[in-house]
Amino acid sequence: MQRVIVSVFLVLTFLCSPAMSETAADWFLKADELWDGEKFSDPKMAIEYLSNAIKLQPNYTNAYVSRGLAYDELGDYQRALEDYNQVLLPTTNLDSLIKSYDKRGVTYANLGKYNLAIDDFNKAISLKTDYADAYNNRGIVYFLQDNKKQGCLDAKKACELGVCKLLEMAKGRGYCR
Repeated sequence: MQRVIVSVFLVLTFLCSPAMSETAADWFLKADELWDGEKFSDPKMAIEYLSNAIKLQPNYTNAYVSRGLAYDELGDYQRALEDYNQVLLPTTNLDSLIKSYDKRGVTYANLGKYNLAIDDFNKAISLKTDYADAYNNRGIVYFLQDNKKQGCLDAKKACELGVCKLLEMAKGRGYCR
């Protein structure tokens, strides 16, 4: 009798465990709750949640992009690149593909690999010609390379698309008119 009770208890514990009942989308939403629109409040916890989502759904492209962002925040650029590259494998999710090129470009820029960064921003723009973040980020890289002409063109285009912070900064420094 005692053996049956213990067995039933173990089965119920296993079946009722919150971690076992959560879906990949649930884990993604938990990570998303840590996102303020620019960064994660707790990138390590976000990585844990997103890793759980990916374990449950290995082709969850948005989870890879978000986990890449969290790794970027922690300065773990190699892991961020791995996650962005995972999304760049053949995919049907165009939005994730565009974001992955853009975010991988940012990671390359953080590593000082400016030509690779520009290549990725160009790919994102070729897939979505009105993607303001890619113009903005490419403009930053051009300014880092002291190419004010191209930097200003991208800053202006990003501003036309609603992202004006770079253009305001560039005008303040006298780079653009």
